[in-house]
Amino acid sequence: MNDIGYKLLHNPRRNKGTAFTEEERTKYSLNGLLPEAVETLDTQLMRVNEQVNHFEQPINKYVYLLQLLDNNETLFFKTIMADPVRFMPIVYTPTVGDACMQFGHILRRPRGMYIPITHKDKIKDILKNWPQKDVRVTVVTDGERILGLGDLGVSGMGIPIGKLCLYTACAGVPPEYTMPIVLDAGTNNENLLADPLYSGLKIRRVRGKEYDDFIDAFVTAVTEVFPKICIQWEDFAGPNAIKILEKYRDRVCTFNDDIQGTASVISAGLLTACRFSGTPITEHRFLFLGAGAAAVGIADLLAKVLVEQGLTEDEARKRTWLVDRRGLVVKSRTDLAEYKIPFARDEVFIGNFAEAIKKLKPTAIIGVSTIHGAFDQKVIEAMAEINDKPIIFPCSNPTSHSECTAEEAYKWSDGRAIFASGSPFEQVTFKGKTYYPSQGNNIYIFPAVGLAVFATEAKRVTDGMFIAALYSLADQTSEDDMKKGLIFQPIKNILQVATKIAIDVARYIFDLGLARVERPADMESFIKDKMYKPEY
Repeated sequence: MNDIGYKLLHNPRRNKGTAFTEEERTKYSLNGLLPEAVETLDTQLMRVNEQVNHFEQPINKYVYLLQLLDNNETLFFKTIMADPVRFMPIVYTPTVGDACMQFGHILRRPRGMYIPITHKDKIKDILKNWPQKDVRVTVVTDGERILGLGDLGVSGMGIPIGKLCLYTACAGVPPEYTMPIVLDAGTNNENLLADPLYSGLKIRRVRGKEYDDFIDAFVTAVTEVFPKICIQWEDFAGPNAIKILEKYRDRVCTFNDDIQGTASVISAGLLTACRFSGTPITEHRFLFLGAGAAAVGIADLLAKVLVEQGLTEDEARKRTWLVDRRGLVVKSRTDLAEYKIPFARDEVFIGNFAEAIKKLKPTAIIGVSTIHGAFDQKVIEAMAEINDKPIIFPCSNPTSHSECTAEEAYKWSDGRAIFASGSPFEQVTFKGKTYYPSQGNNIYIFPAVGLAVFATEAKRVTDGMFIAALYSLADQTSEDDMKKGLIFQPIKNILQVATKIAIDVARYIFDLGLARVERPADMESFIKDKMYKPEY
């Protein structure tokens, strides 16, 4: 029995489906296993689009597309890259949040690596089961803080899968060099523990030294098995996220997208918004709703940008305030987590966010609270009262957790808001004018940084790389874009935007001597030659 052709059709990386040529059908014993017509990739893409149109619910479109990825990798990425505006919200936010919530119920074919804490001493052997021997990028989660949805355990695997799809679709990182991983340390989600279809360890989440040892064993194993790997930490609970990043950032090639990626894209947006407002960024005042890992990451990177723009470190810190669930983060509080203390201010405590706006008079508010509707009418109107062009950035994902909608921001500010959000919103027409809300999504940053790290084989990932990335991103927003209210380039241009960022970050990597390859004469050609193209 000749099963060469059958196996080929079930290899997603090599499968072309109906696009196999007549010569290939003979060579690989495919005759009779396919319809007679030899189709082009564009014809197959037409069929995919028609089939997606048959589904009304985004979650069903998500399931269909993930099955396509399992069947024909090239066609999947051709689909996403041909229309990123349509498909990125399906393969990532906001639909990926629903996919994670239902993960055990929609699971068809497991993807990625599942590493349980009960196998802590066997991680190296587990990783060697991965079919590719040269992995350069992994996205890793322990599932404890998935988007704004909380503890989803191994159901959080949808995030690494989705993020790595974006590495390829947004920046051309070749998919064969990527690997999604979930570290299973249990879950405290009662619904999942009681769900017969939950596919992870049914134990309560492990804490303390045992958890720390698990992370350490993983880092040791993954960097030994894949010595050129870059580890992206994703959706860990705030204290763990900060602790893990600080422990390993100077030891291995690693970064945390929730902290550094978010900080980079939001800082880029603020830099552009300040340019749009007509006032230099060094004269703006920034108030954050939320004081977790994302907030302190943005505040820290923003301070570095302000210093580069001419302020002292002390002056930069004094232009930023954080508000957590209990109120303003001030030095007089005794309940602050250790990572918040560097951001505590010498102010009188204020327990209410709207009241903090009135007293502190910020020019920009940044929402990283995951509290839907936290930027209510009172908040937006307070910002509009003290600013001609209030900067309103509700950054929480998914859409159901956004602090306000674009329509609310424009309406309650009488159309004067400079707006960007973490989730996508449709254009808004208010008093006869059309506004085009910007999405300050990390997809502008982490795929591009990943491509630069992949191409240069960088030894480490530094904050300087994210600063180089944010300047590159901000510089790509034109005056015409800003007249439409766009803070960032449209998502439809994501590949060209990411390519430019990767080129700029790669230059920075070579300048700092962090590359493990020789510096090329032509950086643009060097980066573009490394990029994946969805072609047969």
